[in-house]
Amino acid sequence: MQFDIIELTEEELMALSAVQMRLLRSAQREKDELAAELARDKRRCLNESVANGVPLSSIYADRCEELEEEYERQTDVIRDDLIYNMSLNVPGGGDGETQPGGDEVGYIVDYSLSYLDRYHIVRSYYMAIEDPAERLAVYTADETAKAYLGMYYTTLYNVLYQYL
Repeated sequence: MQFDIIELTEEELMALSAVQMRLLRSAQREKDELAAELARDKRRCLNESVANGVPLSSIYADRCEELEEEYERQTDVIRDDLIYNMSLNVPGGGDGETQPGGDEVGYIVDYSLSYLDRYHIVRSYYMAIEDPAERLAVYTADETAKAYLGMYYTTLYNVLYQYL
């Protein structure tokens, strides 16, 4: 897959975490779909212009310009979202993901996931800790989980507490 949604060198591309690569691939797919939709819409406008007997009129050119401006606007939104989401998942030097506050966690933090998916990822990570008391203590100190899970934080706390 060729990536042109944002400019990355080969070294930068190789340094991306799995989450960042998934975000990049998803954004590139969205951009490619928009480009295909733009081409279809331009073709449809040309066909309508030919059917109406005015194939090279200024109406056709104006409509194509409108379509291209909308394509650029939507592409900019996808690009901005990608850059923001990738900045939330900056790879760290350790085993986990490093978050904006500098805290390193052992699970993948991907804000594009639903809260239920986030809950399952974090729960799986903490259930891998064998000692229930240590598990709950580490979870309680995890500030990233509080922000990442939202309302599900308390739910997971209750589940982990039941194992004591």
